[in-house]
Amino acid sequence: MENKEKYPQLVPVFQDLEQIIGKDDYDMWLRPATVEFDGTNLTILLPNEFWGKTIRDRYEHTIKEAFLKHIGVAISVIYQVAAQPPVSPVKSVRDIIIESQPVRVQPAAVNPFAGRLNSSYTFENFIESPSNRFAYKAAQAVTKKLGSRENNPLVIFSSPGLGKTHLLHAIGNQISKDNPSAKVLYMSGEEFVSEYIESLQNKVQDSFRKKCRTLDCFLMDDIQFVSGKDACIEEFFNTFNALFESGKQIVLSSDRTPQQLEWNERLSSRLLSGITTEIKRPNLETRIAILRQKRDSINFDIGDDVLAFIAEGIQTSVRELEGSLFRLMSYCGLNGVTPSIPIAKELLSDMLVVGKDKSINVNAIKKIVGKHFNIRMEDFNSKRKTQSVAWPRQIAMFLTTDLTDLSLSEIGREFNRDHSTIVHARDIVKEKIDTDPFFAATINQIILDIKTVDSK
Repeated sequence: MENKEKYPQLVPVFQDLEQIIGKDDYDMWLRPATVEFDGTNLTILLPNEFWGKTIRDRYEHTIKEAFLKHIGVAISVIYQVAAQPPVSPVKSVRDIIIESQPVRVQPAAVNPFAGRLNSSYTFENFIESPSNRFAYKAAQAVTKKLGSRENNPLVIFSSPGLGKTHLLHAIGNQISKDNPSAKVLYMSGEEFVSEYIESLQNKVQDSFRKKCRTLDCFLMDDIQFVSGKDACIEEFFNTFNALFESGKQIVLSSDRTPQQLEWNERLSSRLLSGITTEIKRPNLETRIAILRQKRDSINFDIGDDVLAFIAEGIQTSVRELEGSLFRLMSYCGLNGVTPSIPIAKELLSDMLVVGKDKSINVNAIKKIVGKHFNIRMEDFNSKRKTQSVAWPRQIAMFLTTDLTDLSLSEIGREFNRDHSTIVHARDIVKEKIDTDPFFAATINQIILDIKTVDSK
């Protein structure tokens, strides 16, 4: 959906949409679409009507807001389904083949659902860690022994944003790579419900069932969306049975365990008959590794110290980790500043689970700053105004405003200075951080040293 070459003025719009919607959903629904923009109308060219319905229902309001924010225009969104090429009569096709290549063998059929797989999700770019290792290995095993009873079905559950969708697409991509003719279908639980209801309304249930029950591998994401819809649960159960009994692979993901889905006993027992594995929240080292990989893939010049700070503060979701990096990259690029811990802390305040660290105190800040600049503790409260003392003191004042909950007046008392002096120190240090990448790196290191000492 980006069309950067044709519509460079829309790049900020697309970047903002990716941050708001989340990379997974953006890559799934919006990035593959082609757009045309005439100044007031955004035409989205789509492969099918369901795709357009999903964008309209989920994202149209967000798209309009992003255009209004960045372009300043209230747009209309038009959905256009790509015209399918006409099917020639069988005889004509055969005659053409015979005439042009009489001895050539027909190529094997290609997976008709390949377009539903996101090619950017692979096993190679999935960060394996203790929190997801079993799920990762089980997903790889599925591709090596497709439909094997020991791996079928595979059910992966976790909180949102931890990599379930990535693994499902990685399975599909690997199967398609190894066997291009394999019929592999990825769909979400929400899509399954929507398409099934649509098949009932249009009286084409047989067509829907044929699509879902003649697969080599069925990948269904977020199966919890099927819960509470009895007719859909029954259809899913029958689809599951048809695939399972014919030795076809089934891979499912959910935000809860099969038992917590509260489905009927026969379906729950089916889900539990294979491998059920959980992806847990990644530890700090894994979160840093994820950020490093994403940094390298988008060529973002950001130091490991800032990545470590972000990883410490965002602990729940891989999606949020990646989103934070895109937000920071956009901000620093637009403002021409070097990414630093203070900038990240201010910009990502709504995402960080740690705000002001209650354990950090003024004495710890003075101790680390004093050690770094080789000045004594008493110098922070003295009247000495030499540069060798005044500059470290101002840095300590800035860090106290940034790392503690103390008011400006309280900070003034800690340094034996008035309110205006603290404000001045805060502003000049922040300006130097924004304009001097070497100084920003120094401040980042001091902050990490303060956190390390204070956590002991």
